Amino acid sequence: MRGGALALTAIAVMLFASTAMAFPGERDRLNACKSLIDRATQAQQAGAALGSPDDAELQKCRQIVKECTLRDSRMSVDEQGRPLR
Repeated sequence: MRGGALALTAIAVMLFASTAMAFPGERDRLNACKSLIDRATQAQQAGAALGSPDDAELQKCRQIVKECTLRDSRMSVDEQGRPLR
């Protein structure tokens, strides 16, 4: 039960942090979504339904990760303008 409470606390802190910043940068949003998806997957594997993010939020995060992945795969330079290849 202690691990479930820890996961719940971590999710609550992350949600608070994400709502505290009205317009996070794209990379910050991507990293937050990846963390949320990872935590939701771990909670699901552990069988902890309490405190898990709702399906709409997970769906939105999965879409953000998908769009960023597709966009990054088409880029020939990184965020600083250096060639990727």
